[in-house]
Amino acid sequence: MPKLKELSVGQSIKGHAYTPTNVSLFLYNAAIWNAHRIHYDETYATEIEKHSGIVIDGPLQGDWLAQVATNWLGEDGVLVEFEYSNRKAAYLGQTLVSGGEISSIDPETGSVRLELFIKDEVGDVTSPGSAIVRFD
Repeated sequence: MPKLKELSVGQSIKGHAYTPTNVSLFLYNAAIWNAHRIHYDETYATEIEKHSGIVIDGPLQGDWLAQVATNWLGEDGVLVEFEYSNRKAAYLGQTLVSGGEISSIDPETGSVRLELFIKDEVGDVTSPGSAIVRFD
């Protein structure tokens, strides 16, 4: 895990690639009690709501962003602040990639600000976010 003195602004934060399936979206939505049909009913999503397919949940992408920060931080500190927004729909069959970079470091408080992202296959950001972590 990272050490504060070894960090620099602009340093990349490793993320992960995600390719959700019908089953993983079903399980996620069941766990959060989200019954919105755009996440499991393709006919409803495309014909009624006019999406191009089954929509990958915004909150799921937010969870992936939080994981970028907490996985990078490990047990060396705590997640102090976290925020994200969904800017572009993503659809079943797409592979989304998470990641980020360090945008600022405060050595006095041990705080580091991270700019985070989820990108689609063409490189567009579907969900930007940020986090402040503090090293112990």
